[in-house]
Amino acid sequence: MADVVERPDGPNDEEDSVVLDAKGLRALAHPVRVQVVGLLRKYGPSTATRLAERLGVNSGTASYHLRQLGAAGFVEEDTGRGNARERWWRSVHRTTWFNDPELAEREPEAALAYQQSVAAIYTLRTQQTLNELQTMPRAWRNTFDMSDWALRLTPEEATALYRELADVIARYRRDDPETAASAPEGAERVAVITQILPELDAPTASSLPAGSQEAEGSATP
Repeated sequence: MADVVERPDGPNDEEDSVVLDAKGLRALAHPVRVQVVGLLRKYGPSTATRLAERLGVNSGTASYHLRQLGAAGFVEEDTGRGNARERWWRSVHRTTWFNDPELAEREPEAALAYQQSVAAIYTLRTQQTLNELQTMPRAWRNTFDMSDWALRLTPEEATALYRELADVIARYRRDDPETAASAPEGAERVAVITQILPELDAPTASSLPAGSQEAEGSATP
């Protein structure tokens, strides 16, 4: 899924971003809809039939979720494509922002469903890369990394850390279907997933079950 952002502040001057309100949050509180939006952003306009094939659902299910997303303003019909028998859809935005703590408190079930869907998609993307890793060219295989670093921060420091990471990522080329053709030779899509996970009152290493150990600074080449 492309560009789902959850952070304390909001988008700067990104005209192609959407900040979730209550209606939008409820509309995305379904894993298939989160995936549909992500696929349209990642690969460009598509039909319900094509999306259904990618998602492993029937076309009627994909059509239903596209209509719901359309009603909520996340997707729209691509009138420049298709015909009377085949409707094409495109994403209205490139990025989704969920940055309203009060909204999360007012809509706890929808917020949790949305966040769980996003987390599941991140896990799926990691597993897909792992499944394909051994057949990748060595140059790309050597770029693969899974690391976790245990830090002890205040909330303010954690927010500053995220902003610093976001600034670094922003210096690199964004991926979208329109600009892929102009990327330099050898450039491929790379997913960078950042997670800042508060672990309040986490158990110490000595209290973990036998055989368990927290990995600090671990990396898989």
